[in-house]
Amino acid sequence: MKTDDLVNVLVADLPITTPRFSRTLTRALIFGALIAALVFVLGVHMRPDFAAAIETPRVWLKFAFGLSLLIASFKLTQRLASPGEPIGFWGMALLGAPLMLALGVAAEMWLTPESSWKMRLIGANARFCLLFIPMLATAPLACLLFALRQGAPTNPGLAGAVAGLLAGAVAATLYALHCPDDSPFFLATWYSSAIVIVSASGYGVGSRMLRW
Repeated sequence: MKTDDLVNVLVADLPITTPRFSRTLTRALIFGALIAALVFVLGVHMRPDFAAAIETPRVWLKFAFGLSLLIASFKLTQRLASPGEPIGFWGMALLGAPLMLALGVAAEMWLTPESSWKMRLIGANARFCLLFIPMLATAPLACLLFALRQGAPTNPGLAGAVAGLLAGAVAATLYALHCPDDSPFFLATWYSSAIVIVSASGYGVGSRMLRW
């Protein structure tokens, strides 16, 4: 059977397979997130001043960034796993998180003196951020990639990369519970870099693991 014919058969079967796969992907995300949360509780811990910090706009931005990226990348992963499924709105929605972050950076530049920008960007935990976010993302990414094997992504690398974004968003949201560096400068530099590392890993593994 030619590849185009196989894709057409799979597309014709989407009304049956998509809801089933959606449940599979949701369970994989929940299971991976629970493992990441357990690793967080055992090895990372919540910041001691979290109750006070959560009242500040900078901390809200960290969670809004992570959750918006999580939702958009989850919906996009669903669509990339099914041949012929239109990306539609969720492809554009994926831009919401970086746009929100850009607005946060602009506000930080407006509200803080330029002399403090370097300190806010470097923070105190850059190396830990680059270590812990990929570490926390390992289980969610593995679970998502195994779930995607039950789908039929026509672009395995892209599907793996977006799954990496999703796993990175889960990990970044968890890590935000610990990290005392709240500046949008730090978020834009180190959180984003760590998520890109996870996404690149998803691309590399997905390119091989999801090929059919």
